[in-house]
Amino acid sequence: MPLACVTIAAAAYLLGSIPFGYMLMRIFRKQDIRSMGSGNIGATNVMRVGAYGLGAATFVLDVLKGCSAVWLGVLIASALAPGMAFRDAEGVAALCAVLGHMFPVWLRFHGGKGVATGFGVFLVAAPWAALAALGVFAVAVAISRYVAVGSIAGAASFPIFALFLVSGSRPLFFIAAQFGVSLLIIVMHHSNIRRLIKGTEYKIGAKNRE
Repeated sequence: MPLACVTIAAAAYLLGSIPFGYMLMRIFRKQDIRSMGSGNIGATNVMRVGAYGLGAATFVLDVLKGCSAVWLGVLIASALAPGMAFRDAEGVAALCAVLGHMFPVWLRFHGGKGVATGFGVFLVAAPWAALAALGVFAVAVAISRYVAVGSIAGAASFPIFALFLVSGSRPLFFIAAQFGVSLLIIVMHHSNIRRLIKGTEYKIGAKNRE
């Protein structure tokens, strides 16, 4: 069991740490996204600097790496620890994949905020709750015109939806991982929260102030 947990954690972290936004901007625009806009490597910042196609690709790839991490976690558990609850394997993989995205070893632990990757991990582990949280994100962005508000609202709502929409076994660690990932995403938006309070946060359709 310990070997399975360590292997799942390492594999999920490494998958999550692939910096697609950074890589795509380097390959196709010869630019370092970390020196542009907010300095974030995620899809929102890639789009913010005008690379809409690359931003969309970053979002899709970040979602897919989250999905892949959870699928791989369950496969590793079935091979190394058949008695391990698959929900626990999903929880370990989900948490470590998001941590990998936020703190990638390849970029000196300076990564993204985990929204797309977090959506990806729970699109596999808790699909209906993830889709419901995506709906909250969309409504919040449409009303406020702030992506950060949508991200925070979606992250905050996800664990609540999961309590009602996840069927089958729900071990304590699996529930803790849901709340942990949501909290991490909200905490990673601390700079956005400060800008929202000051009224300087980037609003969709407005001139970029950064």
